[in-house]
Amino acid sequence: MKPLSACRLPCPTHGAFRPNPLARAEVSAYAGAMKFDPLPAQRLVFADWLRIGAFALLVLYHVGMYYVPWGWHVKHAPTYAALEPLMRLTSPWRMSLLFVVSGLATGLMLGRAGLARERSKRLLLPLLFGMAVVVPPQAWLQVREQFGYDGGYLDFLGLYFSAYTGFCSARECLILPTWNHLWFLPYLWVYTMLLLAALRLLPHAGLRRIADALARLAGRRLLLAPLLLFGGLRLGLFPQLPETHALFGDWAAHASYGAMFAFGVLLARRRALLDALSALRWPALALGLAGWLVLVIVPAWLPGWPAVPELWRAPVRLAFAAAQWGGVAAALGFARRHLNRDHRWRAALTEAVYPLYLVHQTIIVGAAVALRPLALPAGLEALLIVGLTFGGGFAAWQLARRSGRLRPWLGLGSRARTGLPSDGAGLAPLNPARR
Repeated sequence: MKPLSACRLPCPTHGAFRPNPLARAEVSAYAGAMKFDPLPAQRLVFADWLRIGAFALLVLYHVGMYYVPWGWHVKHAPTYAALEPLMRLTSPWRMSLLFVVSGLATGLMLGRAGLARERSKRLLLPLLFGMAVVVPPQAWLQVREQFGYDGGYLDFLGLYFSAYTGFCSARECLILPTWNHLWFLPYLWVYTMLLLAALRLLPHAGLRRIADALARLAGRRLLLAPLLLFGGLRLGLFPQLPETHALFGDWAAHASYGAMFAFGVLLARRRALLDALSALRWPALALGLAGWLVLVIVPAWLPGWPAVPELWRAPVRLAFAAAQWGGVAAALGFARRHLNRDHRWRAALTEAVYPLYLVHQTIIVGAAVALRPLALPAGLEALLIVGLTFGGGFAAWQLARRSGRLRPWLGLGSRARTGLPSDGAGLAPLNPARR
């Protein structure tokens, strides 16, 4: 996490937090072949708040998944279809926004020596830890509920790590080991490595011309051009290649999320687009809400949904694209306009969101199953699950901060000799300057 100029939080004697690239963009040149235009020293605090809010929203969304009729690891009985419109309000754009913010952070760090190695450490070590330690309890509770498995947790671990393939439904088999909610990490790592490879292999003059051309998008073009892109993907790719989060073969999702990541990188290198998005915040919000209304109304109006011909699904696919891009653009625009200000909690919250992300879904699944015997009202139960999840995420963050060995596995940077963390937290390293 990033230090404030004066630490107003209870600060440990061993140090404060190191800056975030989203908070201060100061990029130095890569040694040797890769050189980039220097970025102005400018605070992008709004992007930190976006990331904090996006991960908090992710917790609420996954709690909601326990209660809606959609498929998930464990389910409440009964489920509540009335919650579906609220879930659809954010489902088209919440993960896209995280890829944009991560691309923005990565774009601010271009030119940092050892960036590929550092990004691999910050993304792949937590992924391995998550798959080995955090995710298995989710999978165990899932197979107990969905497949009637009655073995203990230790017995299940033997199946989990031996890649057992016997947990199957009529449609598919559960793949073990699995990364479940941590799919974001390998996707982000792949996009980062592809970006760094492209910057080494492709002519920089051509890349700059493309970036300059895209940066000239403004007004309606900045809303319509991405809308056409994501609408085309929804109509052309997603019907044949539905999103799987399996990394390999998930081509439609890669086209969508990879474009969002690339747009975030472009925002870091061409800041005029941030001002354009700020000016478009209200039209973008209207676009997103219009798409959301179609997502809510058409499935309820069409008899037999979702078993309808693909042609009838086209308006909903286009509405999803409108909600996706409108939501992302509106979030960026409003945050740029209203959230580009600091607060004494920002640094701590920015660091805490990565450990929260790693553990939140396991806490949700475990708390949901543990609270069932109490037969609480659904609203009270949901509030308890939310509180337990944020409390558990805070505990994971504190454990990571105080344990030198656990820090990299829970997404925090190692401490420097001065006692300061060597980077910040979140899903991108938080200090863009070379050490």
